[in-house]
Amino acid sequence: MSKLLSLVHKVPKRASAVVLMVAAAVIVPAALFAWGPSRATFTIEKPATYVTFNSITNNPSHGDERNFSQVREVSADNTTYSDAISLQAGHEYVVYIYYHNNAASNYNASGVGVAKGAYVKTQIPAVVSKGNTGTKAVSYVGATNSNPGEVWDDISFSNSTSGDMALRFVPGSATIHNFGKTNGQSLSDSIITTGAAIGYDALDGVVPGCNEYAGYVTYRIKAEQPNFTIDKQVRKSGTTGWKDAETANPSDTVDYLVTYKNTGTTEQKDVVINDILPEGISYTAGTTYVANTTNPSGIKVGDNVTKGGINIGNYLPGAAAYIKFSAKITDNNNLPNCGANILTNTAKAQTKNGTKEETVKITVNKTCKNEAAATCNALTITRLSGTSIRFTTDYSVQNATFKNVTYVIKDAAGKEIATKTSTSKSFDYDPGTTGKYSVNATIAATINGKDVTATSDGCNSTIDTSTSVTPSELPTTGVGETFASVLGLGALVTSIGYYVASRRSL
Repeated sequence: MSKLLSLVHKVPKRASAVVLMVAAAVIVPAALFAWGPSRATFTIEKPATYVTFNSITNNPSHGDERNFSQVREVSADNTTYSDAISLQAGHEYVVYIYYHNNAASNYNASGVGVAKGAYVKTQIPAVVSKGNTGTKAVSYVGATNSNPGEVWDDISFSNSTSGDMALRFVPGSATIHNFGKTNGQSLSDSIITTGAAIGYDALDGVVPGCNEYAGYVTYRIKAEQPNFTIDKQVRKSGTTGWKDAETANPSDTVDYLVTYKNTGTTEQKDVVINDILPEGISYTAGTTYVANTTNPSGIKVGDNVTKGGINIGNYLPGAAAYIKFSAKITDNNNLPNCGANILTNTAKAQTKNGTKEETVKITVNKTCKNEAAATCNALTITRLSGTSIRFTTDYSVQNATFKNVTYVIKDAAGKEIATKTSTSKSFDYDPGTTGKYSVNATIAATINGKDVTATSDGCNSTIDTSTSVTPSELPTTGVGETFASVLGLGALVTSIGYYVASRRSL
């Protein structure tokens, strides 16, 4: 067949009709193309003598009719129709299905060339998996008296994102287009199941033969992709400024903030937030509050957030929820280790589309009697003026002599650019240029005549001086929605700064 097609492209125009008439007698295996079944083909110059659909190979307005289904993005023009398309979450697409009864018009009067029970049908894949490049949607055109009874063609969808996408038919979107009385009429949604009747003067399945009775059907589909984020932050009770890590003392009370946001294109129902506290921290009863679009000022809920989780309801795309509760750190005697104890807390958001986790760490220093120890508890980095930044290290020494703090500074590529030593808790440094920097602080001390060093996860930190700081930026619970007031510890507080605006600067 490839040789025959090559010949058609090369022959002079005056001879092409002859060659095409020869081609009309050839049956091409459907396996070679994305259409079927294998069937006799015809030309505009020599149409069929019986009812058959989409089998003309040189239709001046369409080309090869066997390729009768294409797709484009809804906002694009008709010149962008193609056999394959890459999906984008939240976007809508138009599918085009051409139909043409190829019987010659002189067979209409006797009824031999008139299609009866004509219909269009389509099958849409429910899911296009991540990374997939060949998920098919198949369109069908047929009639009760056509030969073959039904013809089909497919289009391909690809998904280059990191998550699966669902394809959803837009109800009421199927429309017929032709030169008859049915032009512009809506077709039944049964087009995606048993098929929808088409027609020229009425949607009765009657389609005479010839070009003037041909037409096409369009319908829309939408690519949906569920997704969400979860964030976890902490602070000492009575302070402001939510953090990704905190340093506290035995018997302190801390507040936790869990932020859930629907970042996908579909509604997520029955979202469950569960928080797993580590050994050494216990939940404080009666302190769980939830703020969202339904309860922008916050509402007190039960105490199950650390006992299997709480259902916080349903969330449309872009909507968010904020869950706040308090917990108490155990006393000094019940901490497991002398010196720094890292207590890691895990929050989970559980949805019908999966589960995600986020953790925060609290460093608690345990004092042991008559025991020498040196610990590096936490490193804080703040911006000064220009490109200058300040390192502040929180450390503890017991029965030991503090010597100094060494800071190792690395650039965004992880390359060490400087090592600085200070004998005080704070040290100012200017790298000379803006950028993202990571810093490790290590303290040196003398214990029983020996020099020792100490660092910890809390003594690692980063700062990005290339971004602007907007500490007053507020989280939103949906498009155009911002908290008017939020909740406080043990009671509702109409102070957005206490609960949300004090979140860490970007």
